[in-house]
Order: sequence, then C-alpha cells, then structure tokens
Amino acid sequence: MAMGSMKVCVVGLGQIGFPVAQYVHEKGMQVWGYDISAATVEHANQGGQFKATNSWSEIPSADVYIVCVTTGQVDGCPDLKAVFNVCQKISEKAASSTLVTIESTVVPGTARKIFTEIFNSQVNLVHAPHRYWADEPEEHGVNQIRVIGAVNEESLASGMEFYEGNLGIPMHVCGSAEVAEMCKITENSHRYLQIAFAEDLKMLCGRIGMDFEDLRAACNTKWNVAIPEARDGIGRHCLPKDIRYVMSMAPSTLLESALRVDKEYRAWLSKRTP
Repeated sequence: MAMGSMKVCVVGLGQIGFPVAQYVHEKGMQVWGYDISAATVEHANQGGQFKATNSWSEIPSADVYIVCVTTGQVDGCPDLKAVFNVCQKISEKAASSTLVTIESTVVPGTARKIFTEIFNSQVNLVHAPHRYWADEPEEHGVNQIRVIGAVNEESLASGMEFYEGNLGIPMHVCGSAEVAEMCKITENSHRYLQIAFAEDLKMLCGRIGMDFEDLRAACNTKWNVAIPEARDGIGRHCLPKDIRYVMSMAPSTLLESALRVDKEYRAWLSKRTP
C-alpha cells in the first residue's frame, strides 16, 4: 500500500502519542488522533498537523491503530483498563488486515489476551513499546531503535513492514510479544536500580563524611561505570510504576530493596533540608 493512501489512527495524544502522530504524518500518511480529553485534543489541533478528535465516531476505519494511552496502578497493581478499553473501540472498526500496535507500557500477557479476547485472533497485533524521552526529543525521539514482539508471524511481518519499511525506525525483533512487554518494564526497573544505588551511596558518603559528587566523578572515569545523579528521589511516572509492574509478575528481593532505599533517601533528604 502506498504511504499516501495509508490511514493511521493514534489513540492517546499525550506526551508520547502526540509526537508519534506528528512523525507518522511527516512520513506522508493520513493520520487521525483520538483522545478522551477535550483539552488534549484542542492542543493537538493547535500544535499538530493531523486531525484530532475526542469523538470516536469521527475516526474512520484505519489500516493501522497505534495505542499510546497511559497505564497506571490501582492499589499497587497494574491498571491497564485504558488499553483494554481503546482496543475494544478499535475492534468495532478493525478488519482482518488491520495492524494494531500497542506502544503503551503493559505487563507480559497483555497483548495476547487482547488478541484473543477482544479481537478474536482476527487482526495483526504487535507490541512495540516506546522509548521516547521528552527531555531530549532530538536524540531520543520517535525514530530510535525499538523492540517489537508479535502474537504470530503474520503480525510480526505486518509490524516490521510498518515500523521499519514505512516509518524507517530500526527494530529489534523479540521472540514473542511477552518478551517485548517484559523488556520495557525491565529497562525502567534497571534504571531505577541504578538511581537507587546512587542514592544509597550518597547516604553512605554522608555518614562517613565524604563528598559524593567528588566520588561519583572519580568512579565515572572508568569506561564501564556510569553512576547517575542522586537528586530528590525517583519521581515522574514511568520508573516508579514500571518497577512495580515487574514485581507484580513475581517477588524480587533486589527490586524491593531499591524501593526501600528510595523511601529512606527521601526521608534522609527531608532531615537535611533547612
């Protein structure tokens, strides 16, 4: 299919979905954006070059649906209702040739459950988690190496044609959708561990009267050492959520320790603040 005639719908137009829709539009495809928030849609229509709406009935049947909705937690457990809800909507418009790609962060088993229970195994479905970093969109934007996993070979072929063939995004193929799902939350858990170590080291330096930043700079001269900064605790949305997504799969003494370190570090900082 010629890219100019390909219809793509991006569902969720927040920090990830908006730049994804912009990028796909710049590749010459027909793009529609959908979000339940009227304010988000207004922002997309003002700043974007694609059509955006919060009315699902205005979205035409598309060749590709990219799911970029936010996932969260309820009582410490993964909350994936938004992904399931939008996939239910997509199922009303999808055909057997439709590609559905889930870029939202989920837990292993989500894509396959959606494939069988919502789409009755009648679409092409892949998981291609985003790695977009809003603080550095030029260096870590939409077009960077990503991972992709699929529910079957046909879906993988369709996903690779779309991402590498049409969008020019380099993709690492995982052996299954589940590996791709686990990859994203593992990446962020690894980052959480790195920062928690820096926090623990900073507290240790405080106890023995050593300059943490001086020590960190010295350590980071070694080629395989990169101790991150220890700032105000591990915040934002993704890292604290994703480490708990991993822990929802099975217990982990190391990850549980990292959570305790960050909690202790925050308390330690509060006592040091004038």
